[in-house]
Amino acid sequence: MITAFLGPRGTFSEDAAISFAGAESELIAFNSFPALTSAVETGLATQALLPIENSIEGSISTTLDLLIHETPLKIANEVVVPVRHFLITPPGATLADITEVTSHPQPFGQCRRFLERVMPKADQVAALSTAAAVEEVVTSGDNRRAAIGTKRAAELYGGQIIAHDIQDIRSNFTRFVVLRNEDSEPTGNDKTSISFVLNVNAPGSLLESLEPFAESKIELTKVESRPTKEWLGEYYFLLDFQGHRTDPVVVDALDRLSQVARVQVFGSYPRFDFVALVSEFMDASAPTARIL
Repeated sequence: MITAFLGPRGTFSEDAAISFAGAESELIAFNSFPALTSAVETGLATQALLPIENSIEGSISTTLDLLIHETPLKIANEVVVPVRHFLITPPGATLADITEVTSHPQPFGQCRRFLERVMPKADQVAALSTAAAVEEVVTSGDNRRAAIGTKRAAELYGGQIIAHDIQDIRSNFTRFVVLRNEDSEPTGNDKTSISFVLNVNAPGSLLESLEPFAESKIELTKVESRPTKEWLGEYYFLLDFQGHRTDPVVVDALDRLSQVARVQVFGSYPRFDFVALVSEFMDASAPTARIL
């Protein structure tokens, strides 16, 4: 089993790949979302992990567009990982030494309160990725520089973690989907992801399309829309709901939906135990950022 993930090594994507496939499994890093799907389509990899949703930032549009427009691959599983940010320096550095912090631009926004309160005078320098920032800082050996990155990146490049969980919001999680040539067999605790385009854009059409799920008591866990990229005002509607596509009640609901819309099933797969992850993460992590 070969797992493709969005590189470089030391990113949250690698964390997700290790969490799902195991540290001893064969992992291959690729530098773009389309490269991940192409790797599976051409046999370079058995499966690919792509981020699809963040609890703070929302859906990852690149992944959704690939599923809608470009790849025949199916969602065969999902995994959720907590987004934890660490302040990493060369070995021997102290907080008092630091005059510059580097990272991908996104962590700067996610760690704003920590940086303003603890390091208000430190310059902030953007990097291509959190992993690249950590590697550059550690290899420089400059104790005046620090990076915001993952625990995995610190381990890979020999960095020193001087503060952990410096993100402003502890309940920050990213959901990844596992794409394969086929989706998963029923487990009794499944989720299905689909998209559809209404045949007629008229008053009540969207309500009519959702009625089969309500009448069959199928719980929708996610509802959103994306432009079709063809005409202004035309949208794909995307649903995640509980149940497997082969469950009789789901088969009936999808049949009824197909009478009023063009339906694309992205796949059915086991539901990730998010409640257990949150409980474990909240117990294990500090209530606030902590200097070590």
